[in-house]
Amino acid sequence: MRTIAAGMVALALLAACGGSSGGSGAPAGSIQVTMTEYKFNPSTISAPAGKIVFWLVNSGSAQHDLAIEDSSGSTIATSELVSVGDSKEFDVNDIKAGSYKIYCTQPGHRAAGMEGKLTVT
Repeated sequence: MRTIAAGMVALALLAACGGSSGGSGAPAGSIQVTMTEYKFNPSTISAPAGKIVFWLVNSGSAQHDLAIEDSSGSTIATSELVSVGDSKEFDVNDIKAGSYKIYCTQPGHRAAGMEGKLTVT
């Protein structure tokens, strides 16, 4: 009987650890960006050159992503789509110092104001 009770307690503890949606699963040193209709929070981000780790949190009611555009208008990186209520890590390796635009690639989102600025020093 004790074995069954201990097993049930262990199972309950494992279930409480849950999946990767929402919560505080942000990697250490990451930059959290919350996405809603139609904005990023924060919309102005500063980070050191090299590897940048973003923690994308979708608090909106539609799927969103985060793309980075350089000064020539070329997209240099795009995250995976983040589903409603979900969170994802987005790593950008070896980004150079400069000014970049961030935006959501979903149809109509950028035009509705879902963009911002990334300054890499």
